[in-house]
This record gives sequence, structure tokens and C-alpha cells, in this order.
Amino acid sequence: MKSGHSSRMPEESSPRKTPQNVPYRDLPHLVNADGQYLFCRYWKPSTPPRGLVFVAHGAGEHCCRYDDLAQMLTGINFFVFAHDHVGHGQSEGDRMVVSDFHVFVRDSLQHIDLMKKDHPGLPVFLLGHSMGGAISILTAFERPNDFSGMVLISPLVVASPDVATPIKVFAAKILNLVLPNLSLGSIDPNVISRNKKEVDSYTTDPLIYHGGMKVSFVIQLLNAIAKIERALPKLTLPLLVLHGSPDKLCDIKGSYLLMDTAPSQDKTLKVYDEAYHALHKELPEVTASVLKEIQSWISQKLSAAEEARHS
Repeated sequence: MKSGHSSRMPEESSPRKTPQNVPYRDLPHLVNADGQYLFCRYWKPSTPPRGLVFVAHGAGEHCCRYDDLAQMLTGINFFVFAHDHVGHGQSEGDRMVVSDFHVFVRDSLQHIDLMKKDHPGLPVFLLGHSMGGAISILTAFERPNDFSGMVLISPLVVASPDVATPIKVFAAKILNLVLPNLSLGSIDPNVISRNKKEVDSYTTDPLIYHGGMKVSFVIQLLNAIAKIERALPKLTLPLLVLHGSPDKLCDIKGSYLLMDTAPSQDKTLKVYDEAYHALHKELPEVTASVLKEIQSWISQKLSAAEEARHS
């Protein structure tokens, strides 16, 4: 038997690489509690930041798709940070596989804690889209006093009725025991946005996972939805929720439920009647309105947080 030198080779001789084969040492990254490398992205304002925003991206996509949103936020003096979740984009892990949905929440809190250490005393906000909305809700739930507000764009709160009929949920649980890697349908790009240019850019983006969703991943989403149901009655932070009424990926009923259930004294729901799922990648007038809403809301909450801190 050969001696085990290979297992003790220094990092430099075989650098950890992204799924796209780029060495992590050339990229901003963090190492999570499971030892997996996650690609990170930072947007810094030109002057010292007044607040922090953590962005949680959705299922199958990646954090670089939030550049427009982040640029808008750095323009009003926020430091914006994000990472690709495990199994997504330029982070390690089998594509769109997670052992437990809580891994996404745990990694988000790790990243938030790192940034808070670098920017002590600044108000922190959460911004999540779709599955990232679910991650944000559960992150806020775990740290009820840490965040000055949360923005949710088409959040995943309830399962879509056609996906989660009792018989389908039962079937998924059985399948998960025997065929956890069985691939179910993939996301139809045409339900993401009415903006043809955005649909094309989604379809051709090599960092987006275009395959079918695995049974095991669907089970984790259902687990998250069950946890969210318990978390909603405990959410007291300021909330801004934006949702398109015909959204086929995340049912708007979830946002109505959130508004009805969260005891927060400061909550706003803005409904876009014709818009699809990715409101920040929609027809120009919708996206402009969404960015403006977020900008004015988060500016107000930042001022309120600063006042509270100084009083």
C-alpha cells in the first residue's frame, strides 16, 4: 500500500476549484461549516457604508444576477454582499442538491456574521428572491433582533397548488426514499419574466442550472415551507414584499399569508398585476418601479434604524 502523502499535499499544489474550474484563491469565497467553498460577491459604495444588505438568490440561479439591484443599493451607501448557495453557481456541491434546507440558512448567517464583524454597528437588511425569500425568512426567524428590515421579491412561502397536491407530496416522500436523485421537471424560463431579453439571458447563462429538480431537493423545499409556517407568526421586523399576481413559480397566496400572519407593525405588500416571477428582471417599467420601491423603502428604514441607534 502506498504511503498516504497525497492526502497531505499542501493546498497550493492542488488548489480547490469552482465547478467551472477557476481556483478559489483567485475569487472571493468563504468556507462553510461542512468545508465547502462558496463563491462570494461584494458591492462596495464609494463612501463609507451606512448599512449592509445581504442578498439571497433563488433556486438554480446565482448571486451575480443581482448586479443591478446591488448597484442601486451601493448608490445610496449600502455595502451589499451575497454568495452562491451550496450546489449553485460558482460554489461547491452537487448541482441543486442540499442535505438539509437549513444549510442555506446556516451559511447565510455565517456570511452575515463575518460582514458584521468588518462593519460593526451598522444596520443589516435581508433581501431575498423566490427560494432566497424562504432563506431570508428563516434567517430572520433565527435572529429576531439582528435585522433592521427585510425585502422579499416573489418569496417562496407556500407550495404552488398544482405542485403540492397531497398525492404528489406523498409520492415525492416515497420517491425520496428510493430514488432521491430522480429528476422532476425543470423550470420553464418563460414563466420567469415577460421580458424576452431576460428570458434569453436566463436560458443562455451557463451558471444557471437548467436541468430537472431532483426529488430530494423538492423535499427540502417542502421542509422549508413547513418551517416557514411556524416562523411567520414570529416575524416582527419591517417587511417589504413585492409579488406579481400571475406568478406561476411562487404562489402570491404565500405573500398574502405572510401579510396576514406576521405580527410586524411595519409591513407593505406591493402587487404587480400582470408581472411574472422575477420582478427585478421584468419589463423595464416594472423593474424600474420595483427598484424605486426598494430604494425608497430601504432608505426610510435605514434612517429609522440610525435614529433608533442614536437616541
